[in-house]
Amino acid sequence: MDPGSGGHGPEDHGLTVWPIGVAVGVACILAGLVVSWWVVAIGAAITFAFGLLWIVDLAGKKEPEPAPAPAAPSGPPSATRRYEEQKTSRSGFLAMMTLGLGAVIGVLVTVPPLFLALIPPFLKQSKKPVDLGPLSLYPLNQWRIVTFRLVPNEGQVWNRTAYIRYNGPLKGKPSFTIISNRCAHLGCPVQPLGLVQPAEQKVTKTVSGESIKVTPVIAVSGFSCPCHGGAYSTEGNRTAGPPVRALDRYEYSIVKGHLVLGHNYSVSHVDGAGANAVIHAYNLTGPGQHVDGWEQIFYPIQPPH
Repeated sequence: MDPGSGGHGPEDHGLTVWPIGVAVGVACILAGLVVSWWVVAIGAAITFAFGLLWIVDLAGKKEPEPAPAPAAPSGPPSATRRYEEQKTSRSGFLAMMTLGLGAVIGVLVTVPPLFLALIPPFLKQSKKPVDLGPLSLYPLNQWRIVTFRLVPNEGQVWNRTAYIRYNGPLKGKPSFTIISNRCAHLGCPVQPLGLVQPAEQKVTKTVSGESIKVTPVIAVSGFSCPCHGGAYSTEGNRTAGPPVRALDRYEYSIVKGHLVLGHNYSVSHVDGAGANAVIHAYNLTGPGQHVDGWEQIFYPIQPPH
Protein backbone atom coordinates (compact mmCIF):
# COMPACT_ATOMS: atom_id res chain seq x y z
CA MET A 1 0.00 0.00 0.00
CA ASP A 2 1.32 3.44 -0.87
CA PRO A 3 1.95 5.49 2.26
CA GLY A 4 0.67 8.53 0.46
CA SER A 5 -2.70 7.02 -0.36
CA GLY A 6 -4.23 7.87 3.00
CA GLY A 7 -4.74 4.24 4.11
CA HIS A 8 -6.83 3.18 1.09
CA GLY A 9 -5.56 0.47 -1.23
CA PRO A 10 -6.11 0.50 -4.97
CA GLU A 11 -9.04 -1.96 -4.60
CA ASP A 12 -11.08 0.08 -2.10
CA HIS A 13 -14.39 0.86 -3.90
CA GLY A 14 -16.24 2.23 -0.90
CA LEU A 15 -19.74 1.29 0.24
CA THR A 16 -22.76 0.82 -2.09
CA VAL A 17 -26.48 0.31 -1.46
CA TRP A 18 -27.09 -1.93 -4.48
CA PRO A 19 -26.49 -5.25 -2.62
CA ILE A 20 -29.01 -4.16 0.00
CA GLY A 21 -31.59 -3.59 -2.73
CA VAL A 22 -30.89 -7.02 -4.21
CA ALA A 23 -31.35 -8.61 -0.77
CA VAL A 24 -34.66 -6.77 -0.30
CA GLY A 25 -35.86 -7.97 -3.70
CA VAL A 26 -34.98 -11.59 -2.91
CA ALA A 27 -36.81 -11.29 0.42
CA CYS A 28 -39.89 -9.98 -1.42
CA ILE A 29 -39.75 -12.92 -3.82
CA LEU A 30 -39.62 -15.44 -0.97
CA ALA A 31 -42.43 -13.68 0.90
CA GLY A 32 -44.50 -13.50 -2.27
CA LEU A 33 -44.38 -17.27 -2.69
CA VAL A 34 -46.51 -17.40 0.45
CA VAL A 35 -48.58 -14.21 0.08
CA SER A 36 -49.21 -13.44 -3.59
CA TRP A 37 -47.72 -13.65 -7.08
CA TRP A 38 -47.93 -9.85 -7.28
CA VAL A 39 -45.40 -9.62 -4.46
CA VAL A 40 -43.18 -12.09 -6.34
CA ALA A 41 -43.33 -9.85 -9.43
CA ILE A 42 -42.47 -6.75 -7.39
CA GLY A 43 -39.57 -8.57 -5.72
CA ALA A 44 -38.27 -9.78 -9.07
CA ALA A 45 -38.40 -6.23 -10.45
CA ILE A 46 -36.52 -4.87 -7.42
CA THR A 47 -33.90 -7.62 -7.66
CA PHE A 48 -33.37 -7.05 -11.39
CA ALA A 49 -33.17 -3.26 -11.07
CA PHE A 50 -30.72 -3.20 -8.17
CA GLY A 51 -28.69 -6.07 -9.64
CA LEU A 52 -28.34 -4.18 -12.91
CA LEU A 53 -27.34 -1.01 -11.09
CA TRP A 54 -24.82 -3.02 -9.08
CA ILE A 55 -23.24 -4.47 -12.24
CA VAL A 56 -23.12 -1.05 -13.90
CA ASP A 57 -21.58 0.42 -10.77
CA LEU A 58 -18.90 -2.24 -10.65
CA ALA A 59 -18.17 -1.93 -14.35
CA GLY A 60 -17.86 1.82 -14.13
CA LYS A 61 -15.53 1.93 -11.15
CA LYS A 62 -12.20 3.58 -11.88
CA GLU A 63 -9.10 3.07 -9.91
CA PRO A 64 -7.83 6.11 -7.97
CA GLU A 65 -4.86 7.87 -9.46
CA PRO A 66 -1.75 6.42 -7.93
CA ALA A 67 0.41 8.77 -5.90
CA PRO A 68 3.69 9.79 -7.50
CA ALA A 69 6.28 7.17 -6.81
CA PRO A 70 9.60 8.40 -5.41
CA ALA A 71 11.50 6.21 -7.82
CA ALA A 72 10.61 4.29 -10.95
CA PRO A 73 10.69 0.51 -10.54
CA SER A 74 13.66 -1.24 -11.95
CA GLY A 75 13.32 -3.23 -15.16
CA PRO A 76 12.65 -2.48 -18.77
CA PRO A 77 9.78 -0.05 -19.69
CA SER A 78 7.64 -2.83 -21.20
CA ALA A 79 7.63 -4.76 -17.93
CA THR A 80 6.59 -1.64 -16.03
CA ARG A 81 3.63 -0.99 -18.34
CA ARG A 82 2.51 -4.62 -18.07
CA TYR A 83 2.63 -4.40 -14.27
CA GLU A 84 0.55 -1.21 -14.29
CA GLU A 85 -2.11 -2.71 -16.59
CA GLN A 86 -2.52 -5.78 -14.38
CA LYS A 87 -2.73 -3.64 -11.30
CA THR A 88 -5.41 -1.43 -12.81
CA SER A 89 -7.78 -4.24 -13.96
CA ARG A 90 -7.43 -6.64 -11.05
CA SER A 91 -10.12 -5.19 -8.78
CA GLY A 92 -12.73 -5.01 -11.53
CA PHE A 93 -11.99 -8.59 -12.58
CA LEU A 94 -12.26 -9.88 -9.01
CA ALA A 95 -15.50 -7.93 -8.43
CA MET A 96 -17.12 -9.36 -11.56
CA MET A 97 -15.95 -12.86 -10.74
CA THR A 98 -17.34 -12.57 -7.22
CA LEU A 99 -20.69 -11.32 -8.50
CA GLY A 100 -20.87 -14.03 -11.16
CA LEU A 101 -19.95 -16.78 -8.73
CA GLY A 102 -22.56 -15.51 -6.29
CA ALA A 103 -25.21 -15.54 -9.03
CA VAL A 104 -24.32 -19.12 -10.01
CA ILE A 105 -24.47 -20.27 -6.39
CA GLY A 106 -27.78 -18.45 -5.92
CA VAL A 107 -29.28 -20.17 -8.97
CA LEU A 108 -28.04 -23.60 -7.91
CA VAL A 109 -29.40 -23.16 -4.39
CA THR A 110 -32.72 -21.50 -5.31
CA VAL A 111 -33.97 -23.01 -8.58
CA PRO A 112 -34.25 -26.73 -7.58
CA PRO A 113 -36.32 -26.08 -4.42
CA LEU A 114 -38.52 -23.57 -6.24
CA PHE A 115 -39.06 -26.04 -9.08
CA LEU A 116 -40.06 -28.83 -6.69
CA ALA A 117 -42.30 -26.49 -4.68
CA LEU A 118 -44.07 -24.66 -7.51
CA ILE A 119 -44.23 -26.84 -10.61
CA PRO A 120 -45.96 -30.03 -9.29
CA PRO A 121 -49.07 -28.18 -8.03
CA PHE A 122 -49.59 -26.68 -11.50
CA LEU A 123 -49.36 -29.99 -13.32
CA LYS A 124 -52.63 -31.36 -14.61
CA GLN A 125 -54.39 -33.37 -11.93
CA SER A 126 -57.33 -35.54 -12.88
CA LYS A 127 -59.89 -37.11 -10.60
CA LYS A 128 -62.48 -39.64 -11.67
CA PRO A 129 -66.15 -39.13 -10.78
CA VAL A 130 -67.21 -40.85 -7.56
CA ASP A 131 -70.32 -43.03 -7.44
CA LEU A 132 -72.32 -42.14 -4.31
CA GLY A 133 -74.90 -44.86 -4.69
CA PRO A 134 -78.54 -45.03 -5.87
CA LEU A 135 -80.88 -42.07 -5.50
CA SER A 136 -82.98 -44.09 -3.06
CA LEU A 137 -80.36 -43.41 -0.41
CA TYR A 138 -81.31 -39.72 -0.39
CA PRO A 139 -84.89 -38.93 0.75
CA LEU A 140 -86.49 -35.61 -0.16
CA ASN A 141 -85.35 -32.59 1.95
CA GLN A 142 -83.31 -34.74 4.34
CA TRP A 143 -79.61 -34.40 5.01
CA ARG A 144 -77.17 -37.26 4.75
CA ILE A 145 -73.55 -37.39 5.89
CA VAL A 146 -71.70 -39.23 3.13
CA THR A 147 -68.16 -40.53 3.56
CA PHE A 148 -66.37 -41.59 0.39
CA ARG A 149 -62.91 -41.94 -1.12
CA LEU A 150 -62.11 -39.16 -3.57
CA VAL A 151 -59.43 -41.20 -5.35
CA PRO A 152 -60.30 -44.92 -5.29
CA ASN A 153 -57.64 -47.45 -4.35
CA GLU A 154 -55.35 -44.74 -2.91
CA GLY A 155 -55.84 -45.32 0.81
CA GLN A 156 -57.63 -43.53 3.62
CA VAL A 157 -55.74 -40.28 3.06
CA TRP A 158 -58.25 -39.61 0.25
CA ASN A 159 -61.32 -40.12 2.45
CA ARG A 160 -63.73 -37.19 2.24
CA THR A 161 -67.03 -36.20 3.82
CA ALA A 162 -69.88 -34.27 2.22
CA TYR A 163 -73.31 -33.19 3.41
CA ILE A 164 -75.97 -34.05 0.84
CA ARG A 165 -79.63 -33.05 0.59
CA TYR A 166 -82.06 -34.03 -2.14
CA ASN A 167 -84.06 -30.93 -3.09
CA GLY A 168 -86.57 -32.58 -5.42
CA PRO A 169 -86.83 -32.19 -9.19
CA LEU A 170 -85.71 -29.08 -11.05
CA LYS A 171 -86.67 -28.78 -14.73
CA GLY A 172 -87.37 -32.48 -14.81
CA LYS A 173 -84.03 -33.51 -13.25
CA PRO A 174 -83.11 -34.35 -9.62
CA SER A 175 -81.61 -31.43 -7.72
CA PHE A 176 -79.05 -31.91 -4.94
CA THR A 177 -77.20 -29.69 -2.51
CA ILE A 178 -73.75 -31.20 -1.92
CA ILE A 179 -71.62 -29.25 0.56
CA SER A 180 -68.01 -29.96 1.49
CA ASN A 181 -67.16 -30.32 5.16
CA ARG A 182 -63.96 -28.27 4.73
CA CYS A 183 -64.21 -25.00 6.64
CA ALA A 184 -63.52 -21.90 4.54
CA HIS A 185 -61.35 -20.50 7.34
CA LEU A 186 -58.49 -22.96 7.82
CA GLY A 187 -59.90 -26.20 6.44
CA CYS A 188 -61.10 -27.84 9.67
CA PRO A 189 -63.99 -30.34 9.32
CA VAL A 190 -67.30 -28.61 9.98
CA GLN A 191 -70.07 -30.48 11.75
CA PRO A 192 -73.84 -30.45 11.09
CA LEU A 193 -75.98 -28.78 13.73
CA GLY A 194 -78.51 -31.59 14.01
CA LEU A 195 -79.16 -35.07 15.39
CA VAL A 196 -76.87 -37.61 13.78
CA GLN A 197 -78.35 -41.12 13.53
CA PRO A 198 -75.33 -43.48 13.48
CA ALA A 199 -77.52 -46.52 14.16
CA GLU A 200 -79.21 -45.97 10.78
CA GLN A 201 -76.00 -45.70 8.81
CA LYS A 202 -75.97 -47.56 5.49
CA VAL A 203 -72.86 -48.88 3.75
CA THR A 204 -73.10 -49.45 0.03
CA LYS A 205 -70.60 -50.76 -2.49
CA THR A 206 -69.94 -48.90 -5.73
CA VAL A 207 -69.36 -50.53 -9.10
CA SER A 208 -65.59 -50.27 -8.51
CA GLY A 209 -65.93 -51.94 -5.10
CA GLU A 210 -65.47 -48.83 -2.95
CA SER A 211 -67.49 -48.48 0.26
CA ILE A 212 -69.78 -45.46 0.66
CA LYS A 213 -71.11 -44.66 4.13
CA VAL A 214 -74.42 -42.76 4.30
CA THR A 215 -75.54 -41.55 7.74
CA PRO A 216 -78.87 -39.73 8.34
CA VAL A 217 -78.93 -36.47 10.29
CA ILE A 218 -82.21 -34.78 11.21
CA ALA A 219 -83.25 -31.26 12.22
CA VAL A 220 -80.20 -29.64 10.64
CA SER A 221 -80.13 -25.92 11.38
CA GLY A 222 -76.72 -25.19 9.89
CA PHE A 223 -73.08 -26.16 10.14
CA SER A 224 -70.40 -25.23 12.67
CA CYS A 225 -66.62 -25.48 12.82
CA PRO A 226 -65.39 -26.79 16.19
CA CYS A 227 -61.90 -25.35 15.72
CA HIS A 228 -62.44 -21.58 15.58
CA GLY A 229 -66.20 -21.03 15.81
CA GLY A 230 -67.09 -20.59 12.17
CA ALA A 231 -70.83 -20.86 11.56
CA TYR A 232 -72.77 -21.48 8.35
CA SER A 233 -76.42 -21.66 7.29
CA THR A 234 -78.00 -24.75 5.78
CA GLU A 235 -77.01 -23.41 2.33
CA GLY A 236 -73.38 -23.06 3.46
CA ASN A 237 -73.39 -19.27 3.75
CA ARG A 238 -71.15 -17.84 6.43
CA THR A 239 -73.21 -16.53 9.36
CA ALA A 240 -70.54 -15.95 12.01
CA GLY A 241 -66.90 -16.41 12.87
CA PRO A 242 -63.67 -16.03 10.86
CA PRO A 243 -64.51 -17.81 7.54
CA VAL A 244 -64.09 -15.53 4.53
CA ARG A 245 -66.72 -17.13 2.29
CA ALA A 246 -69.36 -19.85 2.05
CA LEU A 247 -68.59 -23.56 2.20
CA ASP A 248 -67.29 -25.26 -0.94
CA ARG A 249 -69.63 -27.43 -3.00
CA TYR A 250 -69.41 -30.37 -5.40
CA GLU A 251 -70.65 -30.74 -8.93
CA TYR A 252 -72.79 -33.81 -9.56
CA SER A 253 -74.58 -35.76 -12.25
CA ILE A 254 -77.14 -38.56 -12.40
CA VAL A 255 -75.91 -41.69 -14.17
CA LYS A 256 -78.17 -44.74 -14.44
CA GLY A 257 -80.09 -43.81 -11.31
CA HIS A 258 -76.94 -43.19 -9.26
CA LEU A 259 -75.67 -39.91 -7.79
CA VAL A 260 -72.20 -39.30 -9.22
CA LEU A 261 -69.90 -36.75 -7.62
CA GLY A 262 -67.86 -34.40 -9.83
CA HIS A 263 -65.29 -31.71 -9.11
CA ASN A 264 -65.53 -29.44 -6.10
CA TYR A 265 -65.59 -25.65 -6.39
CA SER A 266 -65.59 -22.61 -4.13
CA VAL A 267 -68.59 -20.39 -3.39
CA SER A 268 -68.68 -16.76 -2.31
CA HIS A 269 -72.34 -16.89 -1.22
CA VAL A 270 -75.68 -18.44 -2.11
CA ASP A 271 -78.93 -16.60 -2.79
CA GLY A 272 -82.12 -18.50 -2.12
CA ALA A 273 -82.33 -22.10 -0.99
CA GLY A 274 -82.77 -25.66 -2.20
CA ALA A 275 -83.44 -26.34 -5.85
CA ASN A 276 -83.95 -22.62 -6.59
CA ALA A 277 -80.69 -21.47 -4.99
CA VAL A 278 -78.43 -19.17 -7.03
CA ILE A 279 -74.86 -20.25 -6.36
CA HIS A 280 -72.07 -17.71 -6.92
CA ALA A 281 -69.41 -20.25 -7.91
CA TYR A 282 -65.67 -19.86 -8.47
CA ASN A 283 -62.73 -22.12 -9.18
CA LEU A 284 -61.64 -24.10 -6.15
CA THR A 285 -59.42 -22.08 -3.82
CA GLY A 286 -57.71 -22.81 -0.55
CA PRO A 287 -59.17 -22.12 2.90
CA GLY A 288 -58.93 -18.52 3.99
CA GLN A 289 -58.71 -17.15 0.45
CA HIS A 290 -61.16 -14.57 -0.83
CA VAL A 291 -62.87 -15.25 -4.16
CA ASP A 292 -64.63 -11.89 -4.49
CA GLY A 293 -64.30 -8.34 -3.20
CA TRP A 294 -61.12 -6.27 -3.23
CA GLU A 295 -59.27 -8.90 -1.16
CA GLN A 296 -59.17 -11.26 -4.13
CA ILE A 297 -56.24 -9.26 -5.61
CA PHE A 298 -53.99 -10.98 -3.09
CA TYR A 299 -54.77 -14.38 -4.64
CA PRO A 300 -54.34 -13.82 -8.41
CA ILE A 301 -53.27 -17.34 -9.40
CA GLN A 302 -54.58 -20.64 -8.12
CA PRO A 303 -52.93 -24.02 -8.82
CA PRO A 304 -55.23 -26.81 -9.96
CA HIS A 305 -56.65 -28.90 -7.11
